[in-house]
Formats: sequence, C-alpha cells, structure tokens
Amino acid sequence: MPRLIALRHDLHAHPERGFNEYRTAKVVADFLRELGLEVHEGIGKVGVVGVLRKGSSDRSVGLRADMDALPIIEQGSPEYVSKHHGVMHACGHDGHTTMLLGAAWLLSNTADFDGTVNFIFQPAEEGLAGAKAMIDDGLFARFPCDSVFAVHNWPELPQGIAQTRPGPIMAAADRFDIRVYGGGGHAAQPHLSADTMLATSELVVQLNTIIARCIDPTDPALLTVTQVHGGFSHNMIPAEAHITGTVRSFDLRTQDIIEASLRRIAAHVPAAHGLNAEVKYHRYYPATVNTPDEAEIALQAAKNAGLDASVAPKPALTSEDFSFMLQQKPGAYLWLGQGDGSTKPLAPLHHPAYDFNDHIIPDGIAWFASVVRIQLAVSF
Repeated sequence: MPRLIALRHDLHAHPERGFNEYRTAKVVADFLRELGLEVHEGIGKVGVVGVLRKGSSDRSVGLRADMDALPIIEQGSPEYVSKHHGVMHACGHDGHTTMLLGAAWLLSNTADFDGTVNFIFQPAEEGLAGAKAMIDDGLFARFPCDSVFAVHNWPELPQGIAQTRPGPIMAAADRFDIRVYGGGGHAAQPHLSADTMLATSELVVQLNTIIARCIDPTDPALLTVTQVHGGFSHNMIPAEAHITGTVRSFDLRTQDIIEASLRRIAAHVPAAHGLNAEVKYHRYYPATVNTPDEAEIALQAAKNAGLDASVAPKPALTSEDFSFMLQQKPGAYLWLGQGDGSTKPLAPLHHPAYDFNDHIIPDGIAWFASVVRIQLAVSF
C-alpha cells in the first residue's frame, strides 16, 4: 500500500489530458513489466494493455481503468498538488489506475484463477472517446474478452459501500452548439436591426422547456445550457451569438425527440426575430448499460471483497465512455463509495478541490480480483 499510495500521488501531481497521457502510460507499462506481464502500448494512441495468463482455460476477462485528467485549475492543497497548471485529476482516474495496477500485482502473485486477464488502461475518457479509439485500434480483436468490468469512485456513497444495477447506470451524453446570426447594429437604434441577444436569450428559455413539455415525465432526461457568448461592446448589438449545452438521456427514442425539438425551436425562435440559426448536435457517448448477469457478478464480487453491495436505486445522468466497451461485450460498471464519514461533504467529481480517497484503494483492488476469481474460477 505505501508504494501504491505514492504512485497515486505521483500520478495526481503529473496529470495529463486525453490522448496525451504519455508519462502516465509509461508509469503503467513499467509497473506491469516489473510484474512480468505481457505489455502492449500505443493502443488507441496511448492506451496500455497488460496480459496475465494462468492455467489452461481459454476463458478471459477485461478489467478497465481510465488514465486522463481534466482542464481544471486545482484549488485543493495536498502535498501532491498538480504540477501542471490548468490540469488536474478531478475525477479520480489517478485512483482508478492505481487500483487496477494493485489488482495486477495481487493477481500476478496468486494462483487462484484459470484463464486470461486483460488489464486495460484507457486514455481520453473525458469527452474524447478513448474507449472507442482503443476498440477501433483492435482492442478486442487483439485481446479477446468474454466480459469487461470497470469501477468509478463515487463521493456520494460512503467508503465500504458499492452499487450497480442491471440495465442503464450512466446516461448518453450529447452536445449542442447553436449559432444565432443575421442581426447587429447600434444599441441606440434597435429598430434598425434584428436583436441577436434578445433572440438568443429567448432561445435559452425555450430550450429549457423541452424536457418539461416534450418528454414523458417518467423518462429521466436532462438539457442544460452551459455557455452563452455574444457581443464585444456595451453599445453594439452583436451580429451573432452562440449557445452551448449538454443533453443526457437513457432511451434512444427520448434522445431523438430532444434533438428534433431542439432543432425545431432553434430554427423558429430566431426566425421570429428575423434571424437565422445554425445547429450542431453531437451524440458523443451512448448510455452505459450493464448486462444483467454481469451486474450480478459485479455485486457478488463486491460482497466477496467485504463491501456492502446493493442494487443502485436509479442511474446517474453523468456519462462514461466505458459504454462503448459495453456495446461490444457483456459487462458491468460499479460505483465504489469513497465518502470518508466526515460531516463535511467531500468535493464532488469535477470540482477543483476534489481528491481521491486513498483509503479505498484496497476496496478497488479486492473488487477487481474478486471479479476475476468469479469469472475465471478454477475447476476441480
């Protein structure tokens, strides 16, 4: 544990954004080679796979951890604070990588499974679809997996608690960008030009009616406007303005309705002001959907690891590119509690003061190892 904690702190202090995890990948590859694993680098640009074989079975399982950091200025004050200004591990991927390396160490030193374990260290989870890049680069063709499993720390759950569920556990993620244009003029002569900012403001309000008025109230979905840009001067109506936001959903039909409604409103609201609109809509991550049998295995593995495991009562509207792997293989995604029991709430994921809880590293290692022992059980 001291070595693993030191490694986690080192990764935290040297965060790297998606598809640029060169140092992180080298740390991972060197660690795996030291254990005697077969190591493959450069998969999906900077992904790493370590292969561990024992026994004679042709069964296989994939265990995945993400490696990338986020474009956030760190506000916490740990002794291992980020050395790269504007980049930090605000989602715990440094911890996920450490737990999977710990599992590789544990499993390489035991003989209680029969088959092949593929340790998958993935780049670019944060919005850049590193999982898809690895798959497109032949991940499952080169490293066959009967099933795949992943874990994510969950600050909302106390340490010692684990949850997952069959079916959707994380939402599909879409991004929209809307450009409103065709106006502009002197702010003191609004009667001579179409008001781009007024139309854009009205459009923001109307977009926020889509979920409430176009989607079945029993279907969980979300639309949030996150950016509005326009104008350069206090006395000028700008020629154009821009809106950016995100959509989250679980059902393909719901996703279709939201996109169609957004496009319709984005066309008609500016048109009512004599303006035009250009819409770009990108469905970048599908929903993360656990297969039922593997969700049950994930929960049983958590119980075997000494965790209090239960079915999650509802999915989260956050997203995960492990979804691409689950489109290819049966598998499950687990939430691992990292709450420290203090009365002061922990900083949430993606917060500039977030930090991974080192005390849950053994929980993650034990869970990964338990998954392998269930999936690749030795036959007598």
